[in-house]
Amino acid sequence: MSLLSWLTNVTQIQSLKSRILNDPYYRFQSLEEVQIAASLGIQIDANRASIDDWLRLPGLSIHQARTLVELTQSGVHLHSLDDVAAVLNLPVERIKPLAPVLQFCYYDQDSIYTIQPVNANTAPVERLTQIPGVDMYLARAIAENRSLGSYRNLIHLQRRLSLSSELTAKLMHYLKF
Repeated sequence: MSLLSWLTNVTQIQSLKSRILNDPYYRFQSLEEVQIAASLGIQIDANRASIDDWLRLPGLSIHQARTLVELTQSGVHLHSLDDVAAVLNLPVERIKPLAPVLQFCYYDQDSIYTIQPVNANTAPVERLTQIPGVDMYLARAIAENRSLGSYRNLIHLQRRLSLSSELTAKLMHYLKF
């Protein structure tokens, strides 16, 4: 290998490392890039991963990412690569190369430190009133305004109900859509 090709290779690897570190939505193109990401400390928490997080991994489709996210958001915990493989109906050997960047953290659902987001489109009024900052009046307004269609996201809820930015900031960790 000539000095020039070696320098070119080193420059390309440094550029790739920079992209991986600085772009949280960078999609790994190969299993080698997964290894590089792991060496840089990049981790994806399987139980808190978003669709975008799952799509960073090579070989995962949007449908598979949605399935994993819907499952974890419904309260099912993923404990290992075997669980991910089972959910995706794949052999675990196909998932193993992704192990260096996957974490399987446990979150106690009953802990006072674990916030369980409530679906603003389906939660009963009584459940909504348990959210800090939501009184009976606001809970009823959230429920009654569902008749105009589902809330798409927090901004949509804020605009539809004319909520202040302060109240919206308080609600963002407690609501999901």
